[in-house]
Amino acid sequence: MKFTGLSRSVEDYLKAVYTLNERGEAAGTSQLARVLDVQPASVSGMIRRLAEDGLLEHEPYRGVRLTRAGSREALKVLRRHRIIESYLVQHLGFGWDDVHEEAERLEHAASDALVDRMAEAMGHPTNDPHGAPIPTRGGDIDPTAYPGLDEVATGSRITVRSVSDQDPARLRYFESVGLVPGAEAVVNESESDGDHVTLTVKGGRGPLTLTADVARRVTVIEA
Repeated sequence: MKFTGLSRSVEDYLKAVYTLNERGEAAGTSQLARVLDVQPASVSGMIRRLAEDGLLEHEPYRGVRLTRAGSREALKVLRRHRIIESYLVQHLGFGWDDVHEEAERLEHAASDALVDRMAEAMGHPTNDPHGAPIPTRGGDIDPTAYPGLDEVATGSRITVRSVSDQDPARLRYFESVGLVPGAEAVVNESESDGDHVTLTVKGGRGPLTLTADVARRVTVIEA
């Protein structure tokens, strides 16, 4: 390996590639530029650098993917991020809609020892406040590919597994209608029947209609 330490920008790139691949999206130049809010030319240069360092490799028609070393480093960042989010909610009284940006800043500064202490104080949680799995200290993570809400068929009975943590307003909306991890629902109309998803959440106020883009940010377990 040629690198001896990872900068904040490198950690952000590795996490972005992992997250895109986790959602089943291509990690190409344009997708990474959008996620990281940088110019495509900057992405191309960083991809070359990370490939030279053995952290990324090109995959035909899929952009780039993480090598084993790159995946290990990305999971370290994800572990820090998700444990910090959990700690902010459980011990410091933050709302689940307020923690993403705080964790984005702190994940680059917190040591692994500090994060381990946080995890121990919480009883080693396996999921963050938004339902996403927390990697173990050894780099293991739930490998199951859960479908997005936009992928399930009309009539499906589902349990919400996780929701994206990146939009505070959307999180507040999800909470207000009961679309939170563990919530049970029935899909009344799927995206295959149009450009939206309609569902009824158990104990909710009535049918909800979500755009396909919003529904894509919710992963589910089908009954």
